[in-house]
Amino acid sequence: MNFCFCGHKIIKKTRIKKAERKIILPSSPYILLFFVSLCPVMEKKLKTGKVFLIAGSEPLGSAGVQADIKAITRCEGWAAASLTCIVDEDVHRIKGIHHLPTDLIVSQAESFLSTVGADCIKTGLLPTDEIIHAVAGVLRRFDKQPILIDPVIVNFEGKQLVSDAAIAAYKNELFPLATLITPNVREAEFLLGHPISNPESDLKKLSEWGCSVLVKSVDEGRYLVDYLYDQATGVLTPHPKKKLMLEDRNGTGDTLASAIATHLAKGDDLTTAVTRAEAYMNYFLAGPRYYISAEL
Repeated sequence: MNFCFCGHKIIKKTRIKKAERKIILPSSPYILLFFVSLCPVMEKKLKTGKVFLIAGSEPLGSAGVQADIKAITRCEGWAAASLTCIVDEDVHRIKGIHHLPTDLIVSQAESFLSTVGADCIKTGLLPTDEIIHAVAGVLRRFDKQPILIDPVIVNFEGKQLVSDAAIAAYKNELFPLATLITPNVREAEFLLGHPISNPESDLKKLSEWGCSVLVKSVDEGRYLVDYLYDQATGVLTPHPKKKLMLEDRNGTGDTLASAIATHLAKGDDLTTAVTRAEAYMNYFLAGPRYYISAEL
């Protein structure tokens, strides 16, 4: 059996016996049927969504641009990127974050967006307020496609990762440009200034920047729930998942956000894109993964 992890039907392969094989000559009318049968495939190729990433690189392959590219590719999208920084880390600790020059970050983005174009733009690690300001300028110039902002401001233990000035730049410059923001539960609580107690009212508050909101991994007893609040419709949709004893959860937020971005790039509406990305995550979390970064 062949499985596609992005919402498509399961297709069963069948073998053709040697006795049933026929030689099709160029003059055969079946050659026309062959090309007709390729049309859906060709159409699908033309509709492959292009996701442009503006994010950092890390050497372990479990987070950052590396995780983004894997998720986008598995969900049948095309990934391209402007790097913002190089993170130096091993399985025990982050040893350093080295920022790339702001003008280089902008130039990388403009090189792709002005000549190839994107069907969705997703941001990741933007380590300084200067970089955030520059990226916001790029997004204002290239604003015809969905924009997904995956804020990297607080880790899962609640430790602040960027400066107060960078957080203010997120709020004032990036969130108002976003189609969707995808904070983890600690980031959402940091932005709210209090723990999440009423998901509907709390996510509605976060949507006041004019964007839809997906808050990841809200603890609801036996389940962790990803809550989607669609700012356009006012509808709150829960996506519950059973708690798993994961030894390595580094990069899971990046993976989910990139899967959503891919489905937005392929033309899905927000609710469908999130539902399909959540289905992909169920496969991703249940399957075997490299255990390399438990202490990060």
